[in-house]
Amino acid sequence: QLQLVESGGGLVQSGGSLRLSCRASGFTSDYYTIGWFRQAPGKEREGVSCINGSAGRRNYADSVKGRFTISKDTAKNTVYLQMDSLKPEDTAIYYCAARPGLIVTLAMPGYNYWGQGTQVTVSS
Repeated sequence: QLQLVESGGGLVQSGGSLRLSCRASGFTSDYYTIGWFRQAPGKEREGVSCINGSAGRRNYADSVKGRFTISKDTAKNTVYLQMDSLKPEDTAIYYCAARPGLIVTLAMPGYNYWGQGTQVTVSS
């Protein structure tokens, strides 16, 4: 059974850092694209970053470029999102999701598998 479990959320001050983890089980992430999405209160869910298979191609939303870094540990079947220089507007529930194939898209259609989410709160 394919499963994604996020961890690493929490409360941090503006300018601080957090690292989120997404551990995948039940499938080999080499053949999937893993994405991070977030949803703030009252707003639609949006794509943040994604990374594909073994090649490790990456994509970032403009709002996080230069501040967030996505990476993966193939041996651990885990994808990380390092978030630096956090801003209050980064406050949201962060979800990881998986889609079959290697297209590094932040569009949600195609992401068929989702984790339960982890809360990130950035105080000003």
